[in-house]
Amino acid sequence: MAKKKEVEIVENNVEWGLEDIMSDRFARYSKYIIQERALPDARDGLKPVQRRILFAMDHDGNTNDKPHRKSAKTVGLVIGTYHPHGDTSVYDAMVRMSQDWKINVPLIDMHGNNGSIDDDPPAAMRYTEARLSKYSSLLLNDIDKGTVAMTNNYDDTELEPTVLPATFPLLLVNGATGIASGYATNIAPHNLNEVIEATIYRYENPECSLDELMNFVKGPDFPTGGIVQGKEEIKKVFSEGKGKVVLRARSEIVENRTNNQIVISEVPYEVIKCELVKDIDSIRLNRDLDGIMDVRDESDRNGIKIVIDLKKDLDPQLVLNYLYKNTDLQVNYSYNMIAIENHRPVILSLARAIDAFIDFRKEVVLNRSHYLLNQKQARMHVLEGLMKAISILDEVIEIIRSSKDKADSKRRLKEAFLFSEEQAEAIVTLRLYRLSSTDITLLKEEYTKLASESNELKGIISSADILRSTIIKELRQVASDNPSPRKTVIEDEVEEIVINKEAMIANEGVYISITRDGYIRRYSERIYASNPDSLPSFKEGDYLLGISHCETLDNLLIFLDSGEYAHLPIYRLEDSKWKEIGTHLSHYVKLNGGEKIVSAVLVKNFETGAYIITVSSSGMIKRSLVSGFQLNRYNRPSVAMKLKQGDKLIGAKLSYDKQEILLVSKDGYYNRYSSEVLTPISTHAQGVKGINVKNDEVATFTVIDDKPDTFIVESNANAKRIHLSDIPTTNRATKGLRLFKQRKSSPFKVKYVFTTNSSDSFIAYDKSEMNWGVKDVPLMDREASFSKGLALNSDFFLLHSDLSDIEMCQTVPLKQEVEIKSNPLEEISLFDEVFKDDDEA
Repeated sequence: MAKKKEVEIVENNVEWGLEDIMSDRFARYSKYIIQERALPDARDGLKPVQRRILFAMDHDGNTNDKPHRKSAKTVGLVIGTYHPHGDTSVYDAMVRMSQDWKINVPLIDMHGNNGSIDDDPPAAMRYTEARLSKYSSLLLNDIDKGTVAMTNNYDDTELEPTVLPATFPLLLVNGATGIASGYATNIAPHNLNEVIEATIYRYENPECSLDELMNFVKGPDFPTGGIVQGKEEIKKVFSEGKGKVVLRARSEIVENRTNNQIVISEVPYEVIKCELVKDIDSIRLNRDLDGIMDVRDESDRNGIKIVIDLKKDLDPQLVLNYLYKNTDLQVNYSYNMIAIENHRPVILSLARAIDAFIDFRKEVVLNRSHYLLNQKQARMHVLEGLMKAISILDEVIEIIRSSKDKADSKRRLKEAFLFSEEQAEAIVTLRLYRLSSTDITLLKEEYTKLASESNELKGIISSADILRSTIIKELRQVASDNPSPRKTVIEDEVEEIVINKEAMIANEGVYISITRDGYIRRYSERIYASNPDSLPSFKEGDYLLGISHCETLDNLLIFLDSGEYAHLPIYRLEDSKWKEIGTHLSHYVKLNGGEKIVSAVLVKNFETGAYIITVSSSGMIKRSLVSGFQLNRYNRPSVAMKLKQGDKLIGAKLSYDKQEILLVSKDGYYNRYSSEVLTPISTHAQGVKGINVKNDEVATFTVIDDKPDTFIVESNANAKRIHLSDIPTTNRATKGLRLFKQRKSSPFKVKYVFTTNSSDSFIAYDKSEMNWGVKDVPLMDREASFSKGLALNSDFFLLHSDLSDIEMCQTVPLKQEVEIKSNPLEEISLFDEVFKDDDEA
């Protein structure tokens, strides 16, 4: 049960609770905002400020057949007499009613700068001039004939109309926007001729369906044109009064000899043109879409023209679809058809909005007919008195000549001939020249004409059919006098925007380089060719993982020591200069911080039977199909190998069927076995034991290819070569065999292992670059130690001289169906004994 207001009367004071006061005042405020400020009236389609501006200009004679007047004068008149609010709000409302890109029928004809579709502000009201437009006369016609109720203005010095006697449904034609307290309205503009035809049909067929009305009103008709898609969505909006429709720009694809162009001639309603051009140009500058050469706004007084130049090999339709998706070249227009009906805010369907106008128009025409009938009957009554007076003219003149004054004349005429007050007044004020013999004829003709017009008015008042035909005739006249070709094209279906972004990118050759600390660079082939004898710059303490040639449509998989990987399309990488450090991976992918890059793989096509082998420092290994590494979102890394705490990923390498893997620990133990002993599992799995490294850790691994030798380099740049045939295979998950004779004091620590030819060479780099040929390192037995290498600092790094350390995945067929296990059990090795000291298995 609601709590009653506690009102205590203390002498002459009334005490209210704060909650009750706030509720009461806010309710009053809300009611005022809703009814008197923000929402249009369903009858004339105007808000109070708009109605007052139009009435003030009409009342002051500032009509479309008169010269323009200063806008400031009108604003002052409106504020001082009808609308006691800020001058800015009044002038803004006045300017909007003059902007033909916002409303279909401008109600104000303004000279001077009234803004633009680029959202330029209008000139100050002291500079512009205005008058009513021809359409305003259709709203104000017959306002002086008792058609609408008048009320006192705010200071009771003048009368103002509560509604204008609109001749056509302005609410639908011009639409409306507004935000009230708890309510908001958003009504799209519609075509004048279509709305009038629908109104006529609805009047003649009150029970017609929405489908029948939509034979006339096809959908919204925006002053800026464009294309509206979705007949079913339009029908829903017209049925329920709310919903949204898809609105897109009108464009044309022009194919030239050297390039292609997209020419935009119409932009969506209420989209700011200059902002749209800026957004498209940002896509060009940020290379979100490769192949846009230039964006120009060539609009002039003849219309809108935005030109987008594209590379010749880029599909313009795909670019257009991308712009529809990512800019305001396509928007959703949301309907919320709320207006004031019978002093209440209601949601209007199309039929209800038309019905509201028809009911109002019937009221206006009936009020006008009653007013005119009363006037004509009063005139006929006077004419009867004048004709009677002329028939007894001598007696009338005699009475007037013998009377003392006008009042005495009227009294004696009424007594002598039973004239009414109005007739007596007309007789005594009659001019002498009207007493000629021809005037009685004119009086009779006027009387006959008035009698005929009175009968017509009586017919309108008494017959619903005549009233309907009168209203329809006036509506048809408005449509005939104001032809309005449709600007917006209606399409039945909403076109699904399909974006194949790769198809919009010009596929061209580039070079990329990656450093261990995460700096990635993309160079053009021209820049790379102009620096043939030097490595790109990188930060001190960082080093290159490799440089590789690729194409912009290729994909880069970047593996981190945290066990995660990032998927980056090459086209997303920013161009760099040779001497620049480059862009950090965190610019493209959200990282935790501190990760190091351990490997990188280029993938041209994920539909391949190739695999990626990942190995951790604790000896875990995993084989996963390359196709499992494809991501749809590029801004976050994904799991390449699930690691235990303290473990880290040491590398990722490509492998193909029947290839072998060589894992090497820092102490020089190795395991060599076929990659096919590893069951393919998902990227999120942990993997299985690849080599047993108790009190040791994996230093590196390689996938054995068709090269005959193994090139091993330890941390002090000592090296040795071994024939692969001298390295026997082992079982997985064992401690393995030695690759060299270890020394107990200052033991060797393996840093690199490569498979090589004798013709291979490496770039050895610490503080300077050196060339290290494989043939300079002698072939040795597996039991031999290292030969003396180059004099390098301990932080040196090696790169293949052909800089091919970033692997390119080859597209190979998947020979058989591969079952991918997501949570495989740890496999138990058949040979898992832990060996001590330097003994071999």
